Amino acid sequence: MNKITISLFSILLITASCSKESGPTEDKCAGKFAPSGVTNLLISLNQDKQMGLATVAEIEKNPTEFPILDSASYPVAYRNIYRMTKNILDSGGVYYKDEFAWRVRIIKKDDVLNAFCTPGGYIYVYTGLIKYLDNETQLAGVMGHEIAHADKRHSANQMVKQYGVSSLVSILTGGDPGAISTLASNLLALSFSRSDETEADKFSVKYLNGTSYDARGAKYFFEKLIAAGQTGGTPAFLSTHPNPETRVADITSVWECYGSKVGQTFDAQYMAFKASLP
Repeated sequence: MNKITISLFSILLITASCSKESGPTEDKCAGKFAPSGVTNLLISLNQDKQMGLATVAEIEKNPTEFPILDSASYPVAYRNIYRMTKNILDSGGVYYKDEFAWRVRIIKKDDVLNAFCTPGGYIYVYTGLIKYLDNETQLAGVMGHEIAHADKRHSANQMVKQYGVSSLVSILTGGDPGAISTLASNLLALSFSRSDETEADKFSVKYLNGTSYDARGAKYFFEKLIAAGQTGGTPAFLSTHPNPETRVADITSVWECYGSKVGQTFDAQYMAFKASLP
């Protein structure tokens, strides 16, 4: 091994070891606490945040597709969604709690059962999903799943696979608005891998286990979809990823690993939340 290779290898090891020094590295029920993979070494947190901001810009310039509720006009709805988000972030399980933005916006589309979270922690929840669910724990389970995608840096990993490290870094540092916009559009159309979806399900349980919610929130969402016969493409990620029955079983298994604590569902305050929406 020549000196240049040795030096590069040393830099990569230093980057990996110094990326975040606090927090455990392994959770016996959910898996690796810290994100793993190439993003820890070659895509910085600032570049993750940059991808997130580019996606936010893409969303905000397209109000027809993403009609965002104004927080000043619907303060009660936003107080509720931020309270739920804070409960999840304060669970002790979110690795990048203090590094990412964790900003929430509600999209007014009653026919869409979905939520998503961009790199850097920009969370979007559709009114259709909020109105479809029965209690706060179900929504918290879905939000925990989406927060996990950002916290585990799944989008960055997928972008590295699509573009390659050098091309992705070049786009993020090159300042070309067109290239950045295309990258953001690709992020919005991103499909996560089966392993990403499984990991996000597990960490949703981990996050909620540190709150007063029933940690099986995502399980109840999938059970509701199964009961309604909506196990195909609504929401879109169900069409190409582990089937809902498998995910219900996996979520239950992780919950049991944590001790089978039964939390609360907060039905009444969720009804008030739904009533505050247009």
